Amino acid sequence: MTSQLQKPIYAPSFSLFPKSSINPNHLIKHGNPSLISIVPRHHVHQNRNKKNSSSVIRAASGELKSSPTSVSTVNSTENQAFTVKALVTAMSTVEGFLSGISLTRPLDDITDLLGKTLLLELVSAELDPKTGLEKETVKGYAHNASHKDNEVVYEATFTIPAGFGAVGAVQVENEHHKEIFIKNIDLDGFPNGTVNIPCISWVHSKFDNSQKRIFFTNKSYITSETPSGLKKLRESELQTLRGDGGGQRKTSDRIYDYDTYNDIGDPDSSDDLARPVLGGKDHPYPRRCRTGRPRSEKDPLSEQRSGSVYVPRDEAFSEVKLLTFSTKALRSVLHALVPSIETALLDPDLGFPYFTAIDSLFNEGVTLPKVKTGEAKTGGFFQTILPRLVKTITEGGDELLLFETPEIVDRTPPSLSPCV
Repeated sequence: MTSQLQKPIYAPSFSLFPKSSINPNHLIKHGNPSLISIVPRHHVHQNRNKKNSSSVIRAASGELKSSPTSVSTVNSTENQAFTVKALVTAMSTVEGFLSGISLTRPLDDITDLLGKTLLLELVSAELDPKTGLEKETVKGYAHNASHKDNEVVYEATFTIPAGFGAVGAVQVENEHHKEIFIKNIDLDGFPNGTVNIPCISWVHSKFDNSQKRIFFTNKSYITSETPSGLKKLRESELQTLRGDGGGQRKTSDRIYDYDTYNDIGDPDSSDDLARPVLGGKDHPYPRRCRTGRPRSEKDPLSEQRSGSVYVPRDEAFSEVKLLTFSTKALRSVLHALVPSIETALLDPDLGFPYFTAIDSLFNEGVTLPKVKTGEAKTGGFFQTILPRLVKTITEGGDELLLFETPEIVDRTPPSLSPCV
């Protein structure tokens, strides 16, 4: 007891920082000398007979004094309307002049002159606290602002009302008659800085599909933490990508629905061309993208064949790849076609032996060899590439290089010409 009473009594010390991390000189060097008043410099010796003790903590930080001003600035920005500029970067087509030759091009030019190329709608990530519903979107038309190299920039201006909150998504409607490839959308003018929305997708024309495209900001959420103002849009976008399992697919669709390989045969043309369905319990096989084409008349389990194959729009070849592929395919066809024409002529150096031999190019044609791919023969190969020059005989499956009859030859046959 005696030893305990002889120990000096210290006043209770209080600190906002760990003792090991406190250095007054460090605080002074970093511009916070007023914070030293928070930290006791030494222990205060107190009389043991004094029962009541108190510690006075003073804080006079310059940062703390300025915080009410910063809070009021943010509140004033949220409580009043402000202006936001949107920049939409799109890619121009590589086809150039040929892509502009269409009946709808003048209508699209008029739309550009009116400044209504794209309709943008800013969607708030928050619900209206009064109604509990989604807030009304802020709409604006984007016009053509600049064109450099292969990029076109569209610009739009919005007046954001007070209490709109953060932008969670942008809805886009293409007013043109042709699709547009959009790279990204930048929204400049928000208090927290520029909002970037990556797109990198084709936007269909409103004349092909009235549904607006939805592009979300580049901030990811797990399902349980999705902002309340975006939940319905997220569900709608997911349903669009899944599809409803019905209808025939269009080129502009983005549906990732799958089906069995039920189009590898052609039973309507011949019974020998009937093929089983690949996929399912009998013939397990990976799936393909569902097309929704009409069913075959002879085999209800099979679909009618088509020259084009459906893939979701953003998964299809880009224009550069498609043009390169088509050019190489045409070059391969010409390598096989030109020798066939040369061997069909009796003697290329002598020309045509008589006038009626010229008519044979238009009436009878030149039989082309069948292209072999491995061990199998591919029918209709030349017909697919050159449909106007090559005609297929259905019964035998042969292909003929049959030129269209010129108008002057069709009117005046050589045998009836007065000069002969």
